[in-house]
Amino acid sequence: MLIDLGTLSANQVYHTVTQTLVPRPIAWVLTENQSKSFNIAPFSYFNAVSSEPPLIVISIGLKKDGSPKDTRRNILERKHFVIHIASTNLVEALNNSSAELPDEVSEVEKEHLTLVEFPGFSLPRVDGCKVAFACRFHEVMEIGKIRQALIFGEIQTIFVDDSAIIRDSKGRVRVDATAVAPLSRLGPGEYAEFGQLLRLPIPTA
Repeated sequence: MLIDLGTLSANQVYHTVTQTLVPRPIAWVLTENQSKSFNIAPFSYFNAVSSEPPLIVISIGLKKDGSPKDTRRNILERKHFVIHIASTNLVEALNNSSAELPDEVSEVEKEHLTLVEFPGFSLPRVDGCKVAFACRFHEVMEIGKIRQALIFGEIQTIFVDDSAIIRDSKGRVRVDATAVAPLSRLGPGEYAEFGQLLRLPIPTA
């Protein structure tokens, strides 16, 4: 089957791409509302793009009524945000936080998430997420007819839970992906748990 994207609406393209570009990492993004409450929402158009400077990108569209999503507005207005890598035990809260809620409603409070201090950063992080990135706004690019926003954040600090840290005999540190147990996104309403870990030697030539 060949799918000609030129014959599809933007909504149809979205559903086709998100069912074929799988799995996708999920950025669970905490931002600060104007009221000083906290917003949190998941985005699976997300990845790392640069090491120098250390940049991460999330792609954020608009609400159904054409207004900016809360995460987009909050980042552009306040210039800081925290991206979490959610584990499988948080899938229900993450999924629920994708709903469009009134501006005055905090998903953090609605889902009874516990926030803890992120040392050295202006925002807290979600307790229970084994990886979190403290980010400062770097740049935004708006693309396409619907003005999709590519928001680049510069990573200031990375939190990794001690339970996901492995030290070898030489004292070197690596992150245990099985301990992180990251969620990934598939098609509409579909998520994947961390599966079998495949380890291969790194090619030298």
